[in-house]
Amino acid sequence: MAEITDSKNHAADRAAFFHDNGSDIVNTAPLASPALPASLEALADRARSYVEAASSVNTRRAYASDWKHFAAWCRRQSLSPLPPDPQIVGLYVAACASGSALSSVTGAGIGATAGAGKPNSVSTIERRLSSLCWNFSQRGQPLDRRDRHIATVMAGIRNTHAKPPVQKEAVMPKDLIAMLETLDKASLRGLRDRAMLLIGFAGGLRRSEIVGLDVGKDQTEDGRGWVEILDKGMLVTLRGKTGWREVEVGRGSSDATCPVVSLEAWLSFARVAHGPLFRRVTGQGRTVGADRLNDQEIARLVKRTALAAGVRGDLAEGERAGKFSGHSLRAGLASSADVDERHVQKQLGHASPEMTRKYQRRRDRFRVNLTKAAGL
Repeated sequence: MAEITDSKNHAADRAAFFHDNGSDIVNTAPLASPALPASLEALADRARSYVEAASSVNTRRAYASDWKHFAAWCRRQSLSPLPPDPQIVGLYVAACASGSALSSVTGAGIGATAGAGKPNSVSTIERRLSSLCWNFSQRGQPLDRRDRHIATVMAGIRNTHAKPPVQKEAVMPKDLIAMLETLDKASLRGLRDRAMLLIGFAGGLRRSEIVGLDVGKDQTEDGRGWVEILDKGMLVTLRGKTGWREVEVGRGSSDATCPVVSLEAWLSFARVAHGPLFRRVTGQGRTVGADRLNDQEIARLVKRTALAAGVRGDLAEGERAGKFSGHSLRAGLASSADVDERHVQKQLGHASPEMTRKYQRRRDRFRVNLTKAAGL
């Protein structure tokens, strides 16, 4: 490999880069022209807001986290992160695969394993590489990930370390009912959590979609959708990963398990009529705040209630804790709804039936038996 040098010509770029790393969310605004007329400043601000809207807060947070990880590794190796160098990026992904990207040993070599941490999974390395490509592109210095220093190393990492995907446990209807029983029906927090679990399951919603809902249309700047309660159910309008979509959530067979009834109870007792649908409950559970819940609250809620209800009690406690997440609700609907697969695909907002089948944890995989169909 060619010798890697730290050119003085890139000092300004490096300084700006490390300055950017001080914030939690990377600056996604395009580089401004110093000759931009004052009359266009307002338009430039609007353009920056559109750039922000191009990706979710979680996505930008992931971009920033991976960017900082790469920058920290470069500092330890006395390398420059800018301009993008395929050789350096190739060495970085190799370090991620070996666990040495987290080495804290001062002066450790590029391939050093002293003080190595846990190797990243292939999916994590793929995400880090995508994040780097995005970050470099935003700085007007695109990275060619097809370069042999990157592509060949990544091919070897996939062949060596790739594993079958580890999926979260699906929350089935009987599990969900048991989870609901662990909640305090007489408290505001219990009413809220009950509504979130039922709507998340019946709607097949992502955790960010659940907490991103508003009571009505265009009520908040950070809202990702709204609800409309109808006679036969509830219409949920969402702005998700694939654009705007509508999700029909029908009424349940009983009030105890009806997502619409649970939502109406929350709205009534919490006196929420405008703005974020699901909010923090404060003051020892007596006061409903104005702030929207973080999507991590959904993951914690699913995990906490699943463990309290004894779901997958056949597993050890430590193993059970890692089985559940916000996606368990989506997987539960996909696995338990006995309807045509196309309806499940539409409800989950998937572009292909193949993605929907990945969520169907307990479906009959041998419903279509090609062996018998072939005459054997």
